[in-house]
Amino acid sequence: MYLHRLLEPTLTRAARTFPAVVVTGPRQSGKSTLLRHVLGPRRGTVLSLEDPRIRELLAGDPIGYLTPLPRPVILDEIQYVPAITTTVKMLVDRDRRPGQWFLTGSQQFAVMRHVAESLAGRAAILALPPLQLKERRSLPTLASFISGSTYPEPVTKRSVDPAVWYSSYLQTYLERDVRTQLGVADLRDFEQLLRLLAARTSQVLNLSSLAGQLGVSVPTVKRWLSVLEAGYIVHLLPPYFENFGKRLIKAPKLYFLDVGLAAFLLGMDQGPPPLKGPMAGPLFETAVVSEIIKARYARGVRPDLYYWRSQNGLEVDLLVPDRGGHVPHEIKLASRVRAEHARGLHAWLALAGRKGATGTLITDSRVDAGLGSGIQNRHWSSL
Repeated sequence: MYLHRLLEPTLTRAARTFPAVVVTGPRQSGKSTLLRHVLGPRRGTVLSLEDPRIRELLAGDPIGYLTPLPRPVILDEIQYVPAITTTVKMLVDRDRRPGQWFLTGSQQFAVMRHVAESLAGRAAILALPPLQLKERRSLPTLASFISGSTYPEPVTKRSVDPAVWYSSYLQTYLERDVRTQLGVADLRDFEQLLRLLAARTSQVLNLSSLAGQLGVSVPTVKRWLSVLEAGYIVHLLPPYFENFGKRLIKAPKLYFLDVGLAAFLLGMDQGPPPLKGPMAGPLFETAVVSEIIKARYARGVRPDLYYWRSQNGLEVDLLVPDRGGHVPHEIKLASRVRAEHARGLHAWLALAGRKGATGTLITDSRVDAGLGSGIQNRHWSSL
């Protein structure tokens, strides 16, 4: 059963404007399925560049091979032949009618480097992360919201064992993307980094601590993190400063884009129950922040989000751009809201000084009471 994706209207508009559309995202997020559904009867040709036979046919005469193909053409998994974008550029320059070329790629580094070099101004660049709440057939329970998968296959197929699926997914990701495509030699250390990061999801990143625990250098950890961020496995949320330079040098907070992967890496498939224990709050915050990040991607815009921490320790989990300012969001795994939950929100609103500005508290409560002027409580399921 096909699950409608919130990116569909954005993709349709892009196909009416640009000769080429590039859809990036993590492996198994549904990129090929999305394109096949949106193009429907217009689908002319689908080529998977993961197939060595297709790569061999393209190697000799890519222009000659691609030119006569019925349009539109879907080139799937172009990270296997990233230079194909140069050929697409040449064909686009011959015929700039919109909606002729659709390219997908699971590894953003390999894809975006060649897209930037070859298809600048010719292609719309979109991202398809795992599922949002609004894209799922049924609303998950709180427990599954903070520990369940958001990838289409485990969500839609009850026969799929999530632990087995994630184990296979990790093996595929490590072998195909990390080793083959990116040249990371020691996969054991890299997998250990993933587990350490899962234990630190929603926390401020401490590179020196991670490097010390792994026995590698800080530059190595930075490089591996860039691999994970480029592959849409994690998202680094920078701190907010008026001085843009400080945003670049201060430590970001780290979030997994799929909370189910973080829970799997933490052994949540073996216990303890996700609603108990020290990781319940961080996983809840991760699930909420990832929903908001995915919503930005669905609109075709960069998730330019921040967190804020004052000098005296007050904090706002998330700042979302809105009409020239930022709407503060605080996230608490609480079934009852209390006034102290909104302290950071009030502090930010006072500093921002925007007339009529509001803040949002996201919790497991449906009651909005006692939070003060301008603060609204929102239940996580409304995301």
